[in-house]
Amino acid sequence: MKKLYPDAASALEGLLFDGMTMCAGGFGLCGIPERLIDAIRDSGVKGLTIASNNAGIDNEGLGKLLRTRQVAKMISSYVGENKEFERQYLAGELEVEFCPQGTLAERCRAGGAGIPGFYTKTGVGTLVAEGKEHKEFDGETYILERGIYADVAIIKGWKADESGNLIFRKTARNFNQPMATAAKICVAEVEEVVPVGSLDPDAIHLPGIYVKRMIVGAPYDKKIEFVTTREREAA
Repeated sequence: MKKLYPDAASALEGLLFDGMTMCAGGFGLCGIPERLIDAIRDSGVKGLTIASNNAGIDNEGLGKLLRTRQVAKMISSYVGENKEFERQYLAGELEVEFCPQGTLAERCRAGGAGIPGFYTKTGVGTLVAEGKEHKEFDGETYILERGIYADVAIIKGWKADESGNLIFRKTARNFNQPMATAAKICVAEVEEVVPVGSLDPDAIHLPGIYVKRMIVGAPYDKKIEFVTTREREAA
């Protein structure tokens, strides 16, 4: 099966449609599928529901799709670094399903494992629990959380072989691994593709069976979410 495509637009061809649900890997600006996000923006698809830890920052990452009003709903954990996200939410232009970080990761992992729901103590007694089924186990109250299974997952990896076996680099593994399994089709962008057999099997983080399409996105300009500096000390 041919998995390697020449660019992001061709890798997403035939997969995008208005109103679709999407899982997006990354954490802030770390490990985000930049080329695929740009291609989604350029496609003009709209009404998207996106499950992602956060929505990037203004004009970077998923923030680009917010700026073009292509996102109808975000299922997110950390939402505090994007002013346009804040503006759209407060104006009633964007639906937000707030989800604790560990719960979001487990919802995606569960969806990828074919588990439709699970009970957790996280969020009991808070706004997160409103409208959800409550159940007692061993004298403790838990709430039911649904697994997430999307139409398409977009992820960013470091190195892959031609079969799609993939390695993430350090913290860029973040949400990319569970998101990859939580969709009908996973499209990955990577920094390098090597021949089959080049990767140590014990080092592979995501088996190629999960990756249906793939692009090389390099070179990348490594962006920093917040640049913090101090004045140079006098000689």
